[in-house]
Amino acid sequence: MSVHYTAIGWNRQKKLYDSILLAGMAGYLLVFAGIGSLVHPNATIETLLIRGFGTLALLLLHLILCIGPLCRLDRRWLPLLYNRRHLGVAMFAMALAHSVFSLIQFHALGDVNPLVSLLTSNRRFGSIADFPFELFGLVALLILFLMAATSHDFWLHNLSPTVWKRLHMAVYAAYTLLIAHVSWGALQSETSAALVVLLAGGAATVASLHLIAGRRELAADRAPLSPSLPDGFIAVCDFDSLIEGRGKAVNVGAERIAIFRNEGRVYALSNVCRHQNGPLGEGRIIDGCVTCPWHGYQYQPDTGMSPPPFQDRVPTFETKICGGKVLVNPCPK
Repeated sequence: MSVHYTAIGWNRQKKLYDSILLAGMAGYLLVFAGIGSLVHPNATIETLLIRGFGTLALLLLHLILCIGPLCRLDRRWLPLLYNRRHLGVAMFAMALAHSVFSLIQFHALGDVNPLVSLLTSNRRFGSIADFPFELFGLVALLILFLMAATSHDFWLHNLSPTVWKRLHMAVYAAYTLLIAHVSWGALQSETSAALVVLLAGGAATVASLHLIAGRRELAADRAPLSPSLPDGFIAVCDFDSLIEGRGKAVNVGAERIAIFRNEGRVYALSNVCRHQNGPLGEGRIIDGCVTCPWHGYQYQPDTGMSPPPFQDRVPTFETKICGGKVLVNPCPK
């Protein structure tokens, strides 16, 4: 996307990413409908589509929530992170399709407006077992709509990164509501224990990955710092531990700094990308620029400036190599 918010530049990686995503979604729906018709021969195509869209949306949401912590634990997951918003929009489209088909199937055959029928057909709010599960799904769908509608960087820029990030953190509220939606809905009508195991296993996987990644990050933040030298420099890592063209995040107390080794030189920049506070230390150098692993924002390693015509800038830090150690002055230039 350009500085004028014109159409997104569909580079080769984006095209490949979306092609695999769409092919996988189409394949899932075909396989689901095929197996569903064999297991439930009396089920209509509408019913199979409702179930297929719903399960696919929930599967994609689990993947979306797992990508972040997985990238913290293993860098090989980073390619999925680059276009995660594409996954989010695709997931919302499947959730919307599930909702529309369900609304038509169960609430559009009478003489009452389908939405009115949805909101009034079950009023047992005082019952735990018979609580209207549709409301959980409706609120979750509204949250996912807001996230999908504001996924373009136009909204990120005008809402401010802080507000935009807080809005998109509501995905965890939507996830909780969808777990409740399925628990009070499908799991009440289906008696298969496998569905309970799958849903509980998915929630446990999401929670476990976040806790494990969080503990790892916390340990890195609490790691003892090397004592400052008389000139203020701090030893942060061994030079040989740096991979050519790859970043490494190091802790210098108040913040993290991204260290890069490129053509025999070592550069240090703020670890926080100006776009969405992405971790630059998990990125790499592409075309001579430090490239954020989240959405590809770039910065010149020596000045911290984005290449023209962009004007974003991150702080840089002075570095030197002494005795095989990389030393960094924690005060930005």
